[in-house]
Amino acid sequence: MTNSNMTSSNLKGSVKMLLGPASAGPIPRRGLWLAGAAIVLLAAAGYLLFKPGSESSTPLYEIETIDLGRLEVTVSATGNLQPTNQVDVGSELSGIVDTVLVDINDRVKKGQELARLDTAKLGDQIAKSRAALLSAEASVRQAEATVIEARANLLRLEAVFKLSGGKVPSRSELENAEAAAARAEAGLASARAGVTQARATLSSDETNLSKASIRSPINGVVLARKVEPGQTVAASLQAPVLFTLAEDLSQMELQVNVDEADVGQVKAGQQATFGVDAYPGRKYPARISRVSYGSQVAEGVVSYPTVLDVSNDDLSLRPGMTATAEISTAIREDALLVPNAALRFTPAGNGARKADSGGILGSLLPRMPRTASSRAPRAGNEKNGGKQVWVLKDDQPVAVKIKTGLTNGRMTEVLEGELKPGMQVITDSVTPAK
Repeated sequence: MTNSNMTSSNLKGSVKMLLGPASAGPIPRRGLWLAGAAIVLLAAAGYLLFKPGSESSTPLYEIETIDLGRLEVTVSATGNLQPTNQVDVGSELSGIVDTVLVDINDRVKKGQELARLDTAKLGDQIAKSRAALLSAEASVRQAEATVIEARANLLRLEAVFKLSGGKVPSRSELENAEAAAARAEAGLASARAGVTQARATLSSDETNLSKASIRSPINGVVLARKVEPGQTVAASLQAPVLFTLAEDLSQMELQVNVDEADVGQVKAGQQATFGVDAYPGRKYPARISRVSYGSQVAEGVVSYPTVLDVSNDDLSLRPGMTATAEISTAIREDALLVPNAALRFTPAGNGARKADSGGILGSLLPRMPRTASSRAPRAGNEKNGGKQVWVLKDDQPVAVKIKTGLTNGRMTEVLEGELKPGMQVITDSVTPAK
């Protein structure tokens, strides 16, 4: 049997199977051709529907509706909480600690005694100074008597000299008497200076005795205690720190480091919020009081120390806590906002497809190739800060040029362009599963 005869027989058998038993008998030649064409069309449709890379893999687009809203731009910075006034209390004197009167977390008042050094040696020194003062005062009285004696002797010689008409005493004796009187007065002045010196020494020793009692210079809380009874304090080269006090923990400051890329946006007076690990989910308000001009470098990263004032009325915050602050650098009310994903999007295909467009017949018909003018242009930044986003028109992405302003990393402010509230922009493309 020839190939043509075999093909004809197979075709007839296929037609009979399609038409059923009722179609037994001779089949017209025209009917065979129509049946063959139907089989070819069905086979081609099945192939186009299920072949890899068919239109079922054409990307669909995710869209988002833009609207007016509030845009807040923030800068993040990390730092530590510190008291507004922290004082290290030390000792000017060397000696042995006799008593420690306070402990960590104790509240103290200005002038309150915190610790006391052994004062035995200081007491002996004061006794010596008082004895020296008494001796100096006695020397003054002795010098005063000498002055009286010298002056009286000089007056007697002067009277005799006048009565004798200058004959007696001799001129040399009169001059010696005058010199003795002057030496007596100088001795009195020296004795009085000795008294002043002795009093100063006594006062210094009494001051040292008072310094043996370590007292608080402020009203506050004891943060650290670094001394124990019996410990020797050596203050010859540097005053040792015995206690660390914090003044009024209801007012604290947060010291953060602002990155050099963000410091241009941060200014004194701006508001901020921060959180600490001890209270997850709780936000504390703060206000920037100082942005330092001086920088610091850590591991090659340049940052600028910034201080924020913090209210701690409930005393929940403690010195040294690590905090992450969000500094509000700019706020826009009723701004037209576009998602940043829309600014990054670039269409890669020939456009979106309708979910119900074309059907089987549409998939069988050949498509006209797109011309260069009909292809979607690639997204990119324009000059002068201009950008573009994509919107769907007739199931095809169309670029819309805009001019952007502030951004918070997720949303961006639209300053100029054809976008209006309620319009939808493309944010991403999704390839549906086969």
